Amino acid sequence: MTAHVIADDAEALAVAAALAEEFRAGASARDAERRLPRAELDRLSASGLLAVTVPAEHGGADVGPLTLAEIFRLLAAADASLAQIPQSHFAYVNVIRRQGTEEQRKFFFAELLSGRRLGNAQSEAGTRHVQDIRTRLTPRPDGSYVLDGVKHYSTGALFADWIPVLARAEDDKLHVAYVPRDAPGVTVIDDWDGLGQRTTASGTVRLEGVEVPADRVLPHHLTFEGPQLHGAVAQLLHAAIDTGIAGGALAEAAEFVRTKSRPWFESGLETAAEDPLLIQRFGELALQVRAAEALLREAARAVEAAQADLTDDSAAEASIAVAAAKVRAAEAAVEVASALFEVSGTRSALNSLNLHRHWRDARTHTLHDPTRWKIQHIGRYVLNGTRPPRHGLL
Repeated sequence: MTAHVIADDAEALAVAAALAEEFRAGASARDAERRLPRAELDRLSASGLLAVTVPAEHGGADVGPLTLAEIFRLLAAADASLAQIPQSHFAYVNVIRRQGTEEQRKFFFAELLSGRRLGNAQSEAGTRHVQDIRTRLTPRPDGSYVLDGVKHYSTGALFADWIPVLARAEDDKLHVAYVPRDAPGVTVIDDWDGLGQRTTASGTVRLEGVEVPADRVLPHHLTFEGPQLHGAVAQLLHAAIDTGIAGGALAEAAEFVRTKSRPWFESGLETAAEDPLLIQRFGELALQVRAAEALLREAARAVEAAQADLTDDSAAEASIAVAAAKVRAAEAAVEVASALFEVSGTRSALNSLNLHRHWRDARTHTLHDPTRWKIQHIGRYVLNGTRPPRHGLL
């Protein structure tokens, strides 16, 4: 595979905006028919967007969090499923960047620049909680490993060249094994049955006696032993997806009211778009979207500041800023996507129009991790100066 190499932030944003317009055209049909976006992902890979965080010394654009968040917001406003697929890709690029050896970075960054995609095999079902990881890396005498386990919610694995697998080694510490999608013993099952984000193929990955060379395993547990931004960056992208969903729903609602909605007879107006009650509601919804977008930008800048001077305090500030953005974005996505029907009228509920995909995507994606715990951490930080915990969800 060959891919374009993006030069800088400005080019990355231009490419993302152009692809978002291209992807928007078929988003509703892909969702309605559950037609997996293989061709669109190939376009995404070929564009070079999936390699924009590769460090400059390895030939990448090395874009910052502000640009990366905007890329995800643009894509999610067009197709929330498509935007969700590379979220873990970038999270596990960060693992390589932080924990990889020089040889590992050289190898994988070259893979990314050529257009290769990372999936994920992280979460497991039926365990005590989300961080109860039971997939095992068993060492062999030659230094390699054997990988066994079952993963769920494996967004992007079906489309990946490499699947990063979160597993515990014999010391019970977390590692990430980067496994080729077609490696013997790897089975990716397209059994995702979510009401929203239907085309993410967030299904099951089975790992049975998968042989993994030592140089394809990274010590992920080290990520959390000092000040870190792994969780902040990952959550920033989730916040960008929710913000994009809210903006996309608002734009579609406005277009529907301008072109299809009838005015309520008591208004005495010629068009629904002239109705002062609808105008008021659109103003309220626009404020929600603008607030989400503003907090997203603020969070991205906090992450950038922490990257420039990473300390316990700067990492905490970044995590709290991202948590605030994620809470506001989740609320905006669900409310605006629901209000779409309120402002558009009865016809908007027709299944054939598939306007409900925005709400289904919002309701599904915002379940990723509970915002109530983010509010707890924000409150503790503001009231008592308690730094948020070091884990991948903050």
